[in-house]
Amino acid sequence: MLTLGSLADGEHGLELAFVRSQDATAHRETTVTGLTTLTPAEVLGGHADRTRSGHMVFLAGLLPYGNRGRTATAVQELLHQMRSDGCAALVISARHDDLPPYPRHLYDLSRQLAIPLLVTTAAQEHWIRVSETMQQELVTRAERRASQLNMLIQQLPAHLADAQAMGRITDWLARTLDAQVLVSERERVLAASPASAAERVAHAIIHQSAEAGHADASVAHTQLISLGPAAGAEAVLAVARHSSFDASDQRLLRHAAKVIGLMAQARHEFRANHGASHAARTAAAELLLTGELDKARRVMAMLAPGLLAPDTARVYVIQTTAELRDSVVHQCEAAMADRALTIADPRDPSRVLIINPLLPGGVGDTSVAGDLMRVMTTGGRGRVLSLGGSGVYSMTLMAQALNEALTAQRFATAQPDSVVLSSQDDALISLLPQHDAQAWARDLLRPLTSSPADWEQFRHTLPTALAYPNTVAAQRLLLHRNTVTRRVTKAAALLAMDLNKVAHRIAVGLALELVTQRDTTDDEDASRSDPDVRTLDGLLATPGLETWADTLLHPAREDRRPLLTTAAHWLAHDLRIESTAAALGLSDATVRSHLRALERHLSRDLTSLSGLRDLMFALHITMTIPEATAPNAVPHAA
Repeated sequence: MLTLGSLADGEHGLELAFVRSQDATAHRETTVTGLTTLTPAEVLGGHADRTRSGHMVFLAGLLPYGNRGRTATAVQELLHQMRSDGCAALVISARHDDLPPYPRHLYDLSRQLAIPLLVTTAAQEHWIRVSETMQQELVTRAERRASQLNMLIQQLPAHLADAQAMGRITDWLARTLDAQVLVSERERVLAASPASAAERVAHAIIHQSAEAGHADASVAHTQLISLGPAAGAEAVLAVARHSSFDASDQRLLRHAAKVIGLMAQARHEFRANHGASHAARTAAAELLLTGELDKARRVMAMLAPGLLAPDTARVYVIQTTAELRDSVVHQCEAAMADRALTIADPRDPSRVLIINPLLPGGVGDTSVAGDLMRVMTTGGRGRVLSLGGSGVYSMTLMAQALNEALTAQRFATAQPDSVVLSSQDDALISLLPQHDAQAWARDLLRPLTSSPADWEQFRHTLPTALAYPNTVAAQRLLLHRNTVTRRVTKAAALLAMDLNKVAHRIAVGLALELVTQRDTTDDEDASRSDPDVRTLDGLLATPGLETWADTLLHPAREDRRPLLTTAAHWLAHDLRIESTAAALGLSDATVRSHLRALERHLSRDLTSLSGLRDLMFALHITMTIPEATAPNAVPHAA
């Protein structure tokens, strides 16, 4: 980079000097982008129209001193022309023993026009050679800048919102300009290169502001370029280095600032859009978990059309750490694409929820589970991850599906691969004869379905109310506790059942699940079912269920403690620990210990309705349950 100061200091041997010392101070850093050579005849004849912006104008030859008035007028016109064209300086030849050949009033005009005056004692031939050298240097510099711009283009990311792209460009800019580079907003640093740039650039800006007007070679030169309001809150590109920035440096900075500004804007908009999308997805998931399927579908209609259209879904839970959760969410979103609803669980800072709607036939079911397991395996050693998955549930029963997935996830922590996925498709409901099961369920629930308005309320309330105490169910359903109690009481009266009894709750829960989740049987199909099988007792006598029950209970039988006996009496006493302990002659603590061990052996959550259902039916099928809790003791069951 050529400047008036570097040329006056001897670069290229031009024997150049400022006429006034004040100009040496004020114009040392003026960049010289070229050399225009004029003859005295051209100047005196008024033909000095070849001047260019940034050029130093050299008068090749001695001016005729015999006519100072004409000479002064010609030089005065030349200075005005140079000012208009943005030239850097005027240089006039002089002999070593000559005084500066400028009349006094030209000094004043030079100061007024900010065109410094210089003299040279070097020969014209030397200036011609130097002019050629300067032109070659300018060509080389232009080629280098073109290469730099090409390199800048190569730094552009495939996606402007690429989180790493801004850092790559600031690193490149710092290397190219040998400078400290900082991109920041009012309250945070977006990128810095090197890492210490934030502190050093800030120090340089403060120091330069404090020393404004005083030359100090030890103070870094700085450039501040606003990235525009669209890029964020007062985003700025700040650059500092010990040498000054010439015009080409500044052009490169402006180009880089445009690119960085676009990336900052994209990042800002991406965060805003992603935040809005995340909030909408979280709201949709919350609506699903409270049974508000239609509202959830409306929320997701614009974000992911058709995602929630299926009637059934699975729920998966990934437990990680608070520090890793955002990363896991991003990985799951990338893996799921438009097949599932992925959110960071607002109830637990370490949990990720995935709701996977299933098309008829379970299309996409196994692929989602496989992709989530790959997220687990690509997490690397040291990542605390565990995955649990539910069985297939009606979209209106996502709260129950979540509960099952959470249970599976808790069991997953004890597994070598930290994964437990529900085997519901191989279990009880899928083994039942579907037409007969539907017919039984519709018969049982007929008193509730006679009024469409009442049925909609029962369908919304009962699955949760049967699984939890009324107070907890009310919180989950966002209803008043009295409303839940009133609906449960009304349902019990219509069904002529006691929904405080665990066997009755299990029967109604199974019927609701069959009707709302797998309702593929119309009344005509139901009429063709086997009357002998259209009872709960008949359904549980289905071939294949005995093998299922034996397989489920086998681990518990291997335990030396009488776990199944404890479980049978616990069910017979409607889950009352004290009554069970008294009947068995055990302590309350022993009963609780047996039940915890049974949960581990069965991989079932015995605080959930589905876990209790599998336990009770397996005990009944294998003839190890007391008669008091047998399914045929349930009204409408036989």
